[in-house]
Amino acid sequence: MVPPMSTLNSLGFDKAPKATRIVVAMSGGVDSSVTAALLAEQGYDVVGITLQLYDHGAAVGRKGACCAGQDIYDAHRVAETIGIPHYVLDYESKFSQSVMDDFADSYLRGETPIPCVRCNQRVKFRDMLATAKDLGADALATGHYVRRVMGADGAELHRAVDDNRDQSYFLFTTTREQLDFLRFPLGGMSKPETRALAERFNLPVASKPDSQDICFVPNGDYASVVSKLRPGAIDAGDIVDKTGKVLGHHEGIIHFTVGQRRGINLSAREGENNEPLYVIRVAAEKKQVVVGPREDLAQLNVSLREINWLGGEVPQDGIDITVKLRSAQPPLPGRFTMKGSELGGGAVLTLHEPAFGVAPGQAGVIYQGDRVLGGGWIERLQA
Repeated sequence: MVPPMSTLNSLGFDKAPKATRIVVAMSGGVDSSVTAALLAEQGYDVVGITLQLYDHGAAVGRKGACCAGQDIYDAHRVAETIGIPHYVLDYESKFSQSVMDDFADSYLRGETPIPCVRCNQRVKFRDMLATAKDLGADALATGHYVRRVMGADGAELHRAVDDNRDQSYFLFTTTREQLDFLRFPLGGMSKPETRALAERFNLPVASKPDSQDICFVPNGDYASVVSKLRPGAIDAGDIVDKTGKVLGHHEGIIHFTVGQRRGINLSAREGENNEPLYVIRVAAEKKQVVVGPREDLAQLNVSLREINWLGGEVPQDGIDITVKLRSAQPPLPGRFTMKGSELGGGAVLTLHEPAFGVAPGQAGVIYQGDRVLGGGWIERLQA
């Protein structure tokens, strides 16, 4: 049995807040800043940590980024305002190897990567968590909008109260061991409530806009980033239909993702009607972008790899679930079935209704109600 939460401590520790050290991951944004200020106000022994993930100079003055330049400076100003120690750790090399290289290679395989998930998995919730333990912390707190709920078998990961801010999709790789050590104080709040707290605490970032783009991709220009990381790897090729007929040409597969409709440069389609065409497959090995009508995007079965599981035992015949196949799409009902006797062998999602625009490289995140059971990376599409 899991012991009940102590009345001494809002974070679940059986000791007073002043005797509980909490390391807060501070990105320089409003959410993590409020997290630090809120815990400090409650009397916790708070230490702020910011990771420098990429070159300072390239990021100075950029809006909507994190973990570099202005954002590190903002995190330091917040720490001074609330009176907590603050440390900056240089993780440029680790970030480049674990996140940026994977981002580039994924695109070159014809996938659509999610570097924020890889960053949480390989940097923030692994190395930063280890650093927090080295500092004698009882927990690592972040500004993510997600909830940690104690269940019969321990800590569970749940969706945030505010559906519009929920970030559980990006945290599906969180392990049980990590979840034991993590805390998410904002999971029960809305964004307006967080902004109001930032004003009340007089934080210098109270009016700072939210991050929008991937932190190391200026102005959303993925191609320029990949070309720098993998010089000469972005080659032109053909846009074809399912039969292989050439309909047009492209300047690199990186510019396309499954489900895309706009930006497809096609020649005249003689003898055909003018129904819209969508990217239905990116054939990286042939440098081809395959297009077709919307019905060709429909998928009832999706294969997942690298499964991370936070739920209980999975029956051999599977379990009923809902699944998110893109961060901005609503969950879809279906069934989750392991490919073999071990989750490491992957899994198959059987959807009750077809999904459109299922892209390899994105994640399939599994839910039962508000609880995150786990998820995996979309590997290949089945007919």
